[in-house]
Amino acid sequence: MSTAAPRLNRRALLGGLIAAPAVLRFGQAWAAGGAYVFPLGVASGDPSPDGFVLWTRLAINPIAADGLGGMGGPVPVRWDVSADEAFNRIVASGEVTADAAAAHSVHVEVAGLKPGRPYWYRFTAMGQRSPVGRALTTPAPNAGVDRLRLAVASCSNWESGYFSAYGHMADETPDLTLFLGDYIYEYTRGPDRAHQVVRPYGLEEATTLAGYRNRYALHRTDADLQRLHAAAPCLAVWDDHEVHDDYSGVWSKTPGVSPTDFLRRRAAGYQAFYEAMPIRRTQLDARMQMPIYRRIRYGRLAEFFMLDGRQYRSKQACSDGPNGGKGQIVTDIACPDRTDPSRTFLGFEQERWLYDGLARADARWTILGQDLVMAGLRFGDGGPETRYWTDTWDGYPVARDRLTRALATLKPRNPVVLAGDYHSFWTNDVKLDSGDPASPTVATEFVGTSISSSGPSYEGIMSAMPNNPQIKFFDSRVRGYMSMEITPGRMTTRYQTISDVKDPKATLATLNTWVVEDGRPGAQAA
Repeated sequence: MSTAAPRLNRRALLGGLIAAPAVLRFGQAWAAGGAYVFPLGVASGDPSPDGFVLWTRLAINPIAADGLGGMGGPVPVRWDVSADEAFNRIVASGEVTADAAAAHSVHVEVAGLKPGRPYWYRFTAMGQRSPVGRALTTPAPNAGVDRLRLAVASCSNWESGYFSAYGHMADETPDLTLFLGDYIYEYTRGPDRAHQVVRPYGLEEATTLAGYRNRYALHRTDADLQRLHAAAPCLAVWDDHEVHDDYSGVWSKTPGVSPTDFLRRRAAGYQAFYEAMPIRRTQLDARMQMPIYRRIRYGRLAEFFMLDGRQYRSKQACSDGPNGGKGQIVTDIACPDRTDPSRTFLGFEQERWLYDGLARADARWTILGQDLVMAGLRFGDGGPETRYWTDTWDGYPVARDRLTRALATLKPRNPVVLAGDYHSFWTNDVKLDSGDPASPTVATEFVGTSISSSGPSYEGIMSAMPNNPQIKFFDSRVRGYMSMEITPGRMTTRYQTISDVKDPKATLATLNTWVVEDGRPGAQAA
């Protein structure tokens, strides 16, 4: 069966988002001065065959210093789900309370709906009505599906430029959006980098719950990001900048910061992530951990394993030297810690969960959504002086080899790895033996460039390509996203680029297109 959903009524959606305070307000406005209480829009996520998560957050001053959006006490919020865009056939509704403990965010886990179809939703609070969003349930677990359209994003730095790429993603009306980390950036550029700022954060570096909440709130005021969230449900995982640049597990890369102190900061970042994202109910446990890895099935066509590559991993290799965690390009001669088999990238509990899931996976396409480049990048000629970047899977080669061996042994169908973080496009073969480019290809990897963040040196990375035959394509000079179409016979990935990150009306172009055929690992240029 086909699960292609009808396109949105763009006039209604744009009207709701751009003119919401004037168009959607009704009745008595209880907010101070009549301020609109839905300036952060709406979102849906973590879809299932019978439902999804609906999200909004009430605010009248989104970046109030205390992180509470200018709100006071508890507020009742009504939610409605309709089978039609005009809300003539409401199929589910209810009331929840938005309160200060969760920054007046709302997470509604809707169930009891029909599989494989679109629904529309809205919220009502304080005499006002939210914009309308579109969500989709996934097909029944054993349903045949002829097409799935994905949009994949990562690395959106407010200071680096406008989020026009998000607007173009919304225009594609995907069935599902994947956010693979660095949805916000915790830092603010100093005076020495003021020339790099397109639009300032105007906020101190986020280290507290209020600080992280305000970063998310500022991002959510962006009209293009609001349109994307209203257009389709999402699956979201984090990378490092949701907390702190290049952290590993309970360790900050900043010398002198104890794990105990860093855990408090990390907990604040995780709490703010949960409050800002349409994800299923989770919370910090007694160990100050917050599980977000999960498995989502899309009929018989695809199965997603959304992974957490930051929270549980071992300390970065050789990060105790004179430069602390900043010396991340190492050789094995100087850093034998890199190949220690006791080190883990995902954490052993998540590893076991993943391998157990891969053993039972039976969908046509097996997709690992995660934060960092997996295929590897060698700087050097492959000899003893070869250097590796330790913040990626290259810093955990034995853990990566455990995963590639699991893929080779368990044989889930058509494994594809999706990654972000490095502000560049990559098309890679993931090899059984990461140290041997001639070993069998066990998965295909697509790495998306950033929404706005600047890329690494193109010339510098390209100079290493002769010794990295597993990398079929690389380009760090462009910003954008990945647009993917999955059918039973093939996966088609388009690298979509915007004309200018400094232009809020940037135009769109396709850089190139890649195809993976069913049963044939490795991508081919279309």
